[in-house]
Amino acid sequence: MSGFFGVVSERPCISDLFYGTDYHSHLGTKRAGMATFDNGQAHQNIHNIENSHFRPKFTKDLPEMKGNVGIGIISDTEAQPVMVNSHLGRFAIATVSKINNIAELEKDCLEKHQQFTDLSIGRTNPTELVALLISQGKDFVEGIENVYNNVKGSCSMLILTPDAIIAARDRYGRTPIVIGKRGNDYAVASESHSYVNLGYETCQYVGPGEIVRVSTKGIETLRPANDKLQICSFLWIYYGYPCTEYEGINAEEVRYRLGQIMGERDDIDADFVSPIPDSGIGMALGYSNGRRIPYKRGLLKYTPTWSRSFMPVNQEDRFLVARMKLIPSRKVLEGKNVVFCDDSIVRGTQLRDNVKMLYDYGAKSVHVRISCPPLVHGCTFLNFSESKTDRELITRRVIEELENGQIRNLEAYRDASTPQYARMVEVIRQHVGVDTLKFNTVEDVCTAIGLPKEQICTHCFDGSSYGD
Repeated sequence: MSGFFGVVSERPCISDLFYGTDYHSHLGTKRAGMATFDNGQAHQNIHNIENSHFRPKFTKDLPEMKGNVGIGIISDTEAQPVMVNSHLGRFAIATVSKINNIAELEKDCLEKHQQFTDLSIGRTNPTELVALLISQGKDFVEGIENVYNNVKGSCSMLILTPDAIIAARDRYGRTPIVIGKRGNDYAVASESHSYVNLGYETCQYVGPGEIVRVSTKGIETLRPANDKLQICSFLWIYYGYPCTEYEGINAEEVRYRLGQIMGERDDIDADFVSPIPDSGIGMALGYSNGRRIPYKRGLLKYTPTWSRSFMPVNQEDRFLVARMKLIPSRKVLEGKNVVFCDDSIVRGTQLRDNVKMLYDYGAKSVHVRISCPPLVHGCTFLNFSESKTDRELITRRVIEELENGQIRNLEAYRDASTPQYARMVEVIRQHVGVDTLKFNTVEDVCTAIGLPKEQICTHCFDGSSYGD
């Protein structure tokens, strides 16, 4: 995943840009960058943040980052923002994207005598590719339309010009863009919480496929929004910071409602409910209310140094982070029947290790409740995790086992009312080693979010979606 942030201001913007970009650190741990324009002069800095957080890496760059307009990004993929000089003028671009047909588009650009200069990740930089596609247009709008029409996957972007930011949201709105206002200053961001402490207030959610130009003179619509919205449901379930809002809907409230829905219909007899932190906290609070049992913290996350465990690309590192960041509380767990709430089960390995630790520290029984349905499909639209592919999902391994070495009858395994679904959940329960295991349904997710199902991408749960 990636998260970007931009500022247009009547005064030097670097302080806002620095802190606003940093507030997207939960979305990436690999590369980060900032770019500004000062009287037409560009300033750009990009750093590897795999072994350090954003702030210490960029503090030394702040004195040279001058100007009243700027963009920044934290990414788990390529180095960006990319600086471009073309017939459209000089601009910087940052993208949140997943381009499934990158080889095809790369070939097309080369045949048009365009060239790629950034090969620092060992392959074509997707953001540079997007910049080349934009440069094929007679203006920015036509260039961005060229991206919409040719990229299979998704692409949202911020384009920095010497006096403004052009924000373009993916044509189906799979990833968000929100705008905050403070006087005549504007912030443009992936996450709405990123500008709250800087004094901005949300004034507009950019629609799917919408293109806007933001300057200190205001917000100008360059292309109206599309009718169809397919925003990713997993933003609310896991990836988004709890106090952020997408389409005006708060992530923590959705997580609370998912827990409340689960708690109201559950019949397990437990002493208390506990989250698997941090993403299980909102659900556990909701479950406590819905089931009317106490909320306690039987497992705590050591927050000062450990990152989110989905981020490291290396599997061994993921295991290390998952094991080291969570600390059980023996006195709270000992002799108790406990419900644990978590956001999802991807491979099942982390949860299995966590559950063993809970029993080792005295839990009498462990009952796991998951806020979303089983993940049956890897995401083909967003770069949330390089490892969340079909073949690594525990559901796929279980289905293959139940179907005698084949992947088939997926529709039955996605339907919570079928015996195939029940068998799949039972095998997963045995694998992770818990006493009971339950998931919310797709209908529960849509109810908790509060948008019609046709406006929410639930592809990873039920295979449904539209677009490339």
